[in-house]
Amino acid sequence: MKPKVQNEKEEVGTLVCFALNEEAAPFRKLALRIPDVEILVTGIGAKNAETSLRRFLAKRLPKLVLTCGFAGGLNPELACGDVVFMTGYPALEERLLNADARLANFFSAPRIATTVAEKKQLRAETGADVVEMESGAILAVCRENRIPCAMVRAISDTASENLPLDFNRLMRTDMSMDPVKLAWAIAKAPWKIGALMQLHKKTSVAAKELADVLAKVIW
Repeated sequence: MKPKVQNEKEEVGTLVCFALNEEAAPFRKLALRIPDVEILVTGIGAKNAETSLRRFLAKRLPKLVLTCGFAGGLNPELACGDVVFMTGYPALEERLLNADARLANFFSAPRIATTVAEKKQLRAETGADVVEMESGAILAVCRENRIPCAMVRAISDTASENLPLDFNRLMRTDMSMDPVKLAWAIAKAPWKIGALMQLHKKTSVAAKELADVLAKVIW
């Protein structure tokens, strides 16, 4: 057996990054049957994504990185549960298209786009089809380390939908959700509980659709 060189990185086939456990949950179940795949939950936002990925790369070296999770629709043609992607690698693009994912332009924002007006403005300013928060940072680290990467996201809320709450106001400084702020926001607006339940159903659908596409691409 070839001796392992000190500080030599362990090779990994595919690293799949998610911001939240809720985004990763359906794929985590499928991944039990997929060889040589790792899941990394980074936390919300560019800073958390970059920090988590760099920490991972300090010890392990993946052959492919997929940055995944939910995205807000900016293109009115996109529906809840649609899986979209962007990558600069033709072979990977073909695999994603064959898995029924749609090619799209991404914009990585510093905050959650919560209103229709905000989404329209982002669409006009950037020309992007979808908005999310982590993929730009992950893509930059992958380029730096010459690791092939693709952004793969499922639409959780469409261009014509307002989110029921401004989740930006409910986060701690580390970009994690503050349960006390969330509970207080719901207590002040109990009529929004129904909309929050509908959002939960939509994100569950989006997470499952995303997991199915990822399994087809990786396996």
